Order: sequence, then C-alpha cells, then structure tokens
Amino acid sequence: MSVLEAKKLGIDFGGLTAVNNFDIKIEENDIYGLIGPNGAGKTTVFNLLTKVYQPTRGSIILNGVDTKNMSTVDVNKAGIARTFQNIRLFNKMTVMENVLVGFHNNITYSTLDGIFKTPKYRKQEKEMHDKALDLLKIFKLEDFADLNASSLPYGAQRRLEIARALATNPCLLLLDEPAAGMNPTETEELMNTIRFIRDHFHIAILLIEHDMKLVMGVCEKITVLNFGQVLTSGKPAEIQNNPEVIKAYLGD
Repeated sequence: MSVLEAKKLGIDFGGLTAVNNFDIKIEENDIYGLIGPNGAGKTTVFNLLTKVYQPTRGSIILNGVDTKNMSTVDVNKAGIARTFQNIRLFNKMTVMENVLVGFHNNITYSTLDGIFKTPKYRKQEKEMHDKALDLLKIFKLEDFADLNASSLPYGAQRRLEIARALATNPCLLLLDEPAAGMNPTETEELMNTIRFIRDHFHIAILLIEHDMKLVMGVCEKITVLNFGQVLTSGKPAEIQNNPEVIKAYLGD
C-alpha cells in the first residue's frame, strides 16, 4: 500500500500555473527525491502536500484517505511532517522544548489536568519528556537540551528541526533542502542520518535537494520537475543517464 499518492495535482496563482499534472506515488519506507532547478515548483509541491496551499485541481491520497478537506494541522496529524528550506525553530525556546512541541498531537489530558497537574498530566508529561530525550540522543543533541535553539551551530539546528518533525510521529517525512549550507562531511553524515531515520522509524522520506551526490547516493526513486511539470521519474541510474535530465539539471 502506498503511503502517499498525488494525481494530476496542480495550482494556479492568478493567471500563472505554478504546478500542473503532478503525479507521484510513494511506498512505505521509500527514500524518494524530487529535483529540478530553482523555480521549478518543488517547494510548491511540498506546500500542496501539506495543505499550506489548497490545490486548484487533482487529488492527494494519504494512507488511503483523500486529504481534500484537510487543513495543515489535519495533514500533520494524519502523518505528514516536514522541514523547511530556511530553518524554522522556536529560537527563544530550549532544544528540549522545541522537540516537546512536536508531541502536541499525542496529548490527551485536558486543560484542567494541566492546570491542576493531575496524575494523568504528570504521567503524559514524563512520557513525552523521555521520548524527547530519546530523540535528542539519536541526533546527538542531548548535551544541548537546556540551551536555546538559536545558540546551536547550523548543522545541529538542522538536526533539531528533523527531530521535532519526527516527534509528530509521521509516516512520511518531507525534507526541503536538508543539505543546504552543509560542508561535505556534514552532507555525508546527513546521508547516513536519512537512511537511519527510514530504517529506525520505518517511515517514507521525500526530499528536495540540489546536492546531486546526496540525491543519487541516498534516494531509491527520483522525480524531476521542470516548470511545474514532471519531466521524468525513475531510479537514480535512469535519471543520471537521461539526456534531457543531464542537459537541464545535472550538467554535461
């Protein structure tokens, strides 16, 4: 069963068609790449999948459920989490607090439970704190737990954003240019992290990335976007050997 399937997806802004006839099918545990030049519509696709934008046409099926009437919050609760091109953390909150925010979907205690700190409240808060600490350990952030997120180095902020996304318990993680600003060593570590996330959390990953070494090294399937439409889709070797892709995106 596919985790996500988009069919004939499109959006218009006034008289401009930003994305048109976009199809993609992501299976369980896929690591899938979406590539294309700047302005091709890749981030717009992410915004459509997460309902930041409502599609003008087409459908998005998530775990067999049509997301047509879902909001961004609904889609997150249904299983899609994402990161952003420009890191979006709660900079005045600690590293631990940033991850705890991601667990809000799992809270079942009431406002009164929180006010009076009932046993139910204390139990859930402890469980979330323990799970958050586990995530910080996975991403080697536990030593920074009590520091403000803004004080972290760039690579650590990237890892924190991913950890917070995983705290929402997704079945599909969208990574928008996760290697942006990273040096070759950090990019290599990121490749290993992406594989680990798939294998440890048993989720699918869809990533946008300009670093072709990372894309070809970690992705099992790739879709190439050009002017808001799919140019081609296939395995990395097929994409690398496609003359149109070589000419337009990868260089000769």
